[in-house]
Amino acid sequence: MSGILAQNSGRHTGLVKASSGGGGVWNLILTQTASSSATVTFDSNIDSTYKEYVFKYHDIHPAEGAMLAVNFRDGSTAYDATKTGTFFEAYQNEAGSSTALGYVTDYDIAQGTGVQRLGYVGNENDESLAGTLHLFDPSNTTFVKHYIATTPGLHGSDLALTSYVGGYCNTTSAIDGVQFSMTSGNIDSGTFSLYGIS
Repeated sequence: MSGILAQNSGRHTGLVKASSGGGGVWNLILTQTASSSATVTFDSNIDSTYKEYVFKYHDIHPAEGAMLAVNFRDGSTAYDATKTGTFFEAYQNEAGSSTALGYVTDYDIAQGTGVQRLGYVGNENDESLAGTLHLFDPSNTTFVKHYIATTPGLHGSDLALTSYVGGYCNTTSAIDGVQFSMTSGNIDSGTFSLYGIS
């Protein structure tokens, strides 16, 4: 029964997998709630304690239709680590009459310091997005730092839209901070949780 859930004491209180058989434990570090927030910042607790950190974001609702984005801090005070990343997405409309899967070159990053886009969401009352961002071995000072993200959301044109992102911070300095924002406007509401995987 390796890998089965051994404990689930609530959505943001810690999800733990059985450690026998290679399961792995999700250690909840911090949960933050956005409320008309320009940014949601994790500026501590990202260190050599874990080889993998996971950010879960739930019910993210923007002040205006925009992309949820992320950036990384590499030892300075600025969230501007040099990144190379790719972005592709799949969608289907509510009527089931229009679908697509495509690579979006406009959202690529090629040795840039700007934000990494994670996924689009509309701002109507019922529109939100959720997702997961993995950051691998951020305290390693030998290799670059990889990240991947999957973000499903509801587009303002009534599309089920899922975005897939992968890339790396091109630095051998430790990544010690992560900051979420919208590409336009504030994060009106939603929760962000940080887990360390042991």
